[in-house]
Amino acid sequence: MLCRLGGGRLRPLPGLQPGAWGPRFAPVPTRGATPSVPPARAVASVSAVNPGDAGGWYEALAASAPVRGAEDMLLAAHGVTGLPWWGSILLTTVALRGAVTLPLAAYQHYILAKVENLKPEIQNIAQHLNHEVAVRAKQLGWSKRVARFTYLKNMQRLVSELYVRDNCHPFKATVLVWIQLPMWIFMSVALRNFSTGATHSEGFSVQEQLATGGVLWIPDLTALDSTWILPICIGAINLVIVEIVALQKVGMSRFQTGVTHFVRGISVLMIPIAATVPSSLVLYWFCSSFMGLSQNLLLRSPRFRQFCRIPLTKGDSDTPYKDLFAAFYAKYISRK
Repeated sequence: MLCRLGGGRLRPLPGLQPGAWGPRFAPVPTRGATPSVPPARAVASVSAVNPGDAGGWYEALAASAPVRGAEDMLLAAHGVTGLPWWGSILLTTVALRGAVTLPLAAYQHYILAKVENLKPEIQNIAQHLNHEVAVRAKQLGWSKRVARFTYLKNMQRLVSELYVRDNCHPFKATVLVWIQLPMWIFMSVALRNFSTGATHSEGFSVQEQLATGGVLWIPDLTALDSTWILPICIGAINLVIVEIVALQKVGMSRFQTGVTHFVRGISVLMIPIAATVPSSLVLYWFCSSFMGLSQNLLLRSPRFRQFCRIPLTKGDSDTPYKDLFAAFYAKYISRK
């Protein structure tokens, strides 16, 4: 029995042949000694932490090579540009997002577009394969279970061959997550190290510079944002990103709906979390989320997609922003 694969070739179907952020601990001074920093900010240096001590996994992470690399990058950006620390954090975040995550996001859209364009061919193969399996099952007296297993096995093989042919396996679309999430974690831990007194730079205290390197209502980047302005902005921006993605999906499955609700919950949970960490982290999270929203909108621009050579799909629109606003209005405003 034969089944048609893209390109017009007929191939036999082998299956159808008959037969939390961890706490930081202040060093205990010897009797009569005076701590070198105020008790409220006294923190053990990361370089002195033994990963096997009570600090646990977080202390090991805080002293890891990727986190030290992030610290060095932040120090270099601050030293080269001469900007105050709030500007250095903002500039570093924009640079990382623009140089790393934007190209990866464009590549993700490129892979997903190619997968989307394969759907008609996959549906055609599925239809022919289903017919051939039914005929062979009737001839050989297969049970429904055997027929179903044979269909799924051969369908998986044929679809995999299509992905190899077009070099667009869906797993490649996940590379953005595997790069962006660790980068976000390492940068966050590095800023927390700075804000709590740990530094690998000689001659000055990064913590003291952060304490005077803020802006507007957060002059001290080592303190909490008592106004909750940035934490609420972070939660709001993340929710907007979730809704933008959800509004463009029609007829979501139960699993997709569950994932969307879960991400919404995480976005809301980030608000109280952001209100309990140093403002340097909150500023970085805000800049990162804002850049994520900007990139999400940019990647819907027909001109930018054409510039990135992202293939056109059946669902692409010439007016994506107008369509997005119309969908938002219909879902949240007009029905009230």
